[in-house]
Amino acid sequence: MTLELLRVLDDDGRALLDEALLPDPPRRREMFRQLWRARRIDERLSALQRQGRIGFFGSCFGQEAVPVATAFALAPDDWVFPALREGAVMLVRGFPLALYFAQMFGSARDVLKGRQMPSHQASRRVHQVSWSSSIGSQLPHAVGMAFAAARAGDSAIALAFLGEGATSTPDFHAALNLAGVLRARVVFVCVNNQYALSTSVRRQTNSESFAVKARAYGLHGQRVDGNDVLAVELAVRQASESARSGLGPTFLECVTYRRGPHSSSDDPTRYRSAAEEAAWAARDPVALFGRHLHEARLLAPGDESRLSAAIDVEIDAALTVAEADPAPARETLFEDVYARMPWHLAEQARPVP
Repeated sequence: MTLELLRVLDDDGRALLDEALLPDPPRRREMFRQLWRARRIDERLSALQRQGRIGFFGSCFGQEAVPVATAFALAPDDWVFPALREGAVMLVRGFPLALYFAQMFGSARDVLKGRQMPSHQASRRVHQVSWSSSIGSQLPHAVGMAFAAARAGDSAIALAFLGEGATSTPDFHAALNLAGVLRARVVFVCVNNQYALSTSVRRQTNSESFAVKARAYGLHGQRVDGNDVLAVELAVRQASESARSGLGPTFLECVTYRRGPHSSSDDPTRYRSAAEEAAWAARDPVALFGRHLHEARLLAPGDESRLSAAIDVEIDAALTVAEADPAPARETLFEDVYARMPWHLAEQARPVP
């Protein structure tokens, strides 16, 4: 049986649900601010990489609705296991922008002490776990955390992001199988952005969708319009409530499009057409939600320009702070490695006379 695509907004931004079922107006306006903020941050970091001021960047251009909506749908104590393009979750949950940028520079202010490559942000304070770049490896970790939290009597759930390419990895099978067996309190969010680097979705699977794969593991599966921030927020909120209530895990396939390159070392013109890019640009998530807010009279003429200007001021201030920081002190190499420093590290850390 084919899984239908959950949508809340049509192509013109008109709501397909009653107004009473939508987030209230202040929440929708804040969702739009966070979408626009994620877009402007993405544009600035892409420019910084091209200028050689940061070494790497994984763009979220065109698929911002998924991380932004997810952040709005989760409880503060829920844990997020990201993939490459979900940094906006941290920002929506209150992580300071200067610290976020510090990770891109690997500077002294970076809470990870410069040990992770750029675009691999993590922080305990917003319950986001570090990611290793090994595709799919975060998925079993999320299941383990969800199982442990349940045994400890913690109400938190785990939410794990993955790209559609990760469904071809052994860790995907292991994680979904274990989640189904344990009925773990976990939500998997598959960001189907049509390409795993340069591998088209048409060459990734012979299944009619990625969401349908959930059935083999005893999970609920659902396809969602990943460019519709309200649809993603609704689906993630329902899935997280289901998991928290002990009704089992969910696998969500958010259908979207990576409008930028896979990373700053990729040239997408070599594997996709201008016509395809134009077709997806017509339903860009930021523009789509803007049309909705204008149609609902929640945005007035000039609001977007004022919002963009305010966000640019915030970005400029945070970048000034982050880029001016020195590199982490050399002695920080010995911190957070062991609970108690072993003799050989103590010896290496001892100052040379």
